Amino acid sequence: MEYAGSTHPSGGCRLSSILSTPTKGACSSVVERRVRIAEVGGSNPPGSTMSSRQIGNFGERIAENYLKEKGYQILDKNYSFRIPGNPQKGEIDIVVKKDDIISFIEVKTLRQGLRLSSAECPQGEPFSPEEKVNFSKQRKLVKTAESWLMKKKIPLNSKWQIDVISVRIEKGKAKIWHFPNAVPYC
Repeated sequence: MEYAGSTHPSGGCRLSSILSTPTKGACSSVVERRVRIAEVGGSNPPGSTMSSRQIGNFGERIAENYLKEKGYQILDKNYSFRIPGNPQKGEIDIVVKKDDIISFIEVKTLRQGLRLSSAECPQGEPFSPEEKVNFSKQRKLVKTAESWLMKKKIPLNSKWQIDVISVRIEKGKAKIWHFPNAVPYC
């Protein structure tokens, strides 16, 4: 696999504006790679007509391959848990372990060309996938991660963290940003 360094479209870690922990320069890994369908087991080429679910699954496969190449051991995928008092389920996309730390990975994927417009920027600015990890999503991730730990009989005071991996698919390439320990859970 060939990786090349890249910078986030905003010039730093945009997740810092959404989550409280990371700051500019806190991204552990930012990579760009050519997407080969055979690598990730997909049948639709990036940019073709894919549903949101297919795009999400495609991004998760890219993230899984990336994590394996970085030496993470995959423990679980698509773990879901019905949060008491909440009609929705929480889901963890990928659970991994490296250096005795369990990481719960939330993967957010976006195709090229999507822009958000606002009063400050009516022409729209590029939307970053990680911006979808809002406060409500963060709380769900924490509760779901704690549920996974309890189900596996792993003490809650073990070393664990919640990471966000942002995948942006543009012109046949996937740009990957890895935000380690992005969601505070104390």
